[in-house]
Amino acid sequence: MPSARASVRIDKWLWAARFFKSRALATRACGLGRIQLGGHPAKPAREISIGDMLRVTNEGGEFEIQVLLLSEVRGPAAVAQTLYRETDASREQRLKAAAERKAVREFEQPPTTRPSKRDRRRIIQFRGRG
Repeated sequence: MPSARASVRIDKWLWAARFFKSRALATRACGLGRIQLGGHPAKPAREISIGDMLRVTNEGGEFEIQVLLLSEVRGPAAVAQTLYRETDASREQRLKAAAERKAVREFEQPPTTRPSKRDRRRIIQFRGRG
């Protein structure tokens, strides 16, 4: 449900526009500098208004969007998509990156057997979880 307010907190808007599954994730992304407003990292409490240009980096890729409507409540996906417009260059770049990831997977050889206990320990150690 788009609101008539002049501005909304950026973390609430990102959550309402369905870029993140929770407000906590949107707040964390702001804190990590993955949300940029006008080329500068945006803090979670930063107010945004209609017409602002945002650069959002999440697991879905990097989006360059223009804010069209404001909302503080999370609604259906169809409503969320009306809150912003993605630039053509951003859309092309995301599709190109997805195609590259798909092409890389085609050349990867899947393992023929399950990793042994020794191999699992090495994988865990390599990933830094041990």
